[in-house]
Amino acid sequence: MDNLTHSVVGLGIGALIDRSVPPEVAPEAEAGAQRKRTRLLLTIACVASNVPDLDLVLTRLLEKPLGYLLHHRGHTHTLLGGLGEIVLLLGLVWLLWPSARHLLRASRRARLAAAGAACVGVLLHIAMDGLNVYGVHPFWPFDTRWYYGDLVFIVEPVFWIAFGIPLAAMVRGRVRRVLLLALLVAVPAAVTVAGVLQWGSLAGLLALAGLLDWIARRQARRPDGARGRAALAAGLAAALAFVAVQAVAMHAARVSVATAIARLDPGERLLDTALSAYPANPLCWSFVTVATNAVDGTYHLRRGLLSVAPGVNRVAACPAPIAGPAGDGGAAGLAWQSEERDSLAHLRDLQKNNCHFNAWMRFARAPSIGASTATDARWSPPGHANFSTIDYAALGPAPCPHPVPDWRYPRSDLLGRP
Repeated sequence: MDNLTHSVVGLGIGALIDRSVPPEVAPEAEAGAQRKRTRLLLTIACVASNVPDLDLVLTRLLEKPLGYLLHHRGHTHTLLGGLGEIVLLLGLVWLLWPSARHLLRASRRARLAAAGAACVGVLLHIAMDGLNVYGVHPFWPFDTRWYYGDLVFIVEPVFWIAFGIPLAAMVRGRVRRVLLLALLVAVPAAVTVAGVLQWGSLAGLLALAGLLDWIARRQARRPDGARGRAALAAGLAAALAFVAVQAVAMHAARVSVATAIARLDPGERLLDTALSAYPANPLCWSFVTVATNAVDGTYHLRRGLLSVAPGVNRVAACPAPIAGPAGDGGAAGLAWQSEERDSLAHLRDLQKNNCHFNAWMRFARAPSIGASTATDARWSPPGHANFSTIDYAALGPAPCPHPVPDWRYPRSDLLGRP
């Protein structure tokens, strides 16, 4: 996910923890102590929700694009790495924030709440990154496989609304509160006008915003310690419900794609369907399939678009800026965009004899190979470059990259590896 989403979710979780843990009578009853604890928990949760992305500084260890592909969402996005990040964050808070240290010394509940905010923030970051098509490998070093959620778009406005509206409603000062609420509504409206969101998606977001604002208003007169808790809890429930709906829709999309592939070429073996969600839209999906043909020793990539409910929303109506147009012809539910075949022998030869390509294959889930470059087709059709594109021919004579993490090859099935 993008860091804005991580931050908004982190702040929301920090506020929910703060309002769910009652203050201890003695240490936190003094004037300003409760506000101090609120600032502490919001800060810890927000920073913890972003701290795994410190691995961006490690991307310089390798030349482009390998540094980003192999070291971002790398060791800091693992459960073991996350434990170290939690300890580091809490240690820095203790050392560098004297007033927070005073509060933590005096209040056991504040200590537990701070530790909980740090743990939840880091774990949420890893889990949210695992929801999309990019993937994570959280169980390193015991399991070096990539895990892909294929559930949620990398920039998801549902999360902005679910956590942003309750947070904005708690801001002191009418003008600032109204401005924040207006901004949270204006951004989805603007991207809808730009064609990135469908009008039905915007209607759903506005309905959720209205519900959460209504819940927050009903609580506005409650004591500060409980103010906003119901709206935050409702926002969390809405976010979890959205993920559940996406999971059901993803399963339906995967079945539809497998059925279509079986009709097109019964001789192919479908290995993988990498699905990319549309923002705030469970109906529209883009995908790339990876299949093999044992008869001629080739593998086959196909890109397409899909609507899981074509009677409600034809695939041609899915927002073109996300994954390209579907066109006006063809089936209402599925549109093919491009395809590419290559020999397994060619792929395996490159992986064996070009150490830069070999390192790249530790990331590539849908390897599209050109005459001198290779691209992961999850993010663009064959022949089009994206952030994953590597010029393996130019890098061939160069010294082998180092250090290369030992992530398991996503396409070990194509490489003939266990």
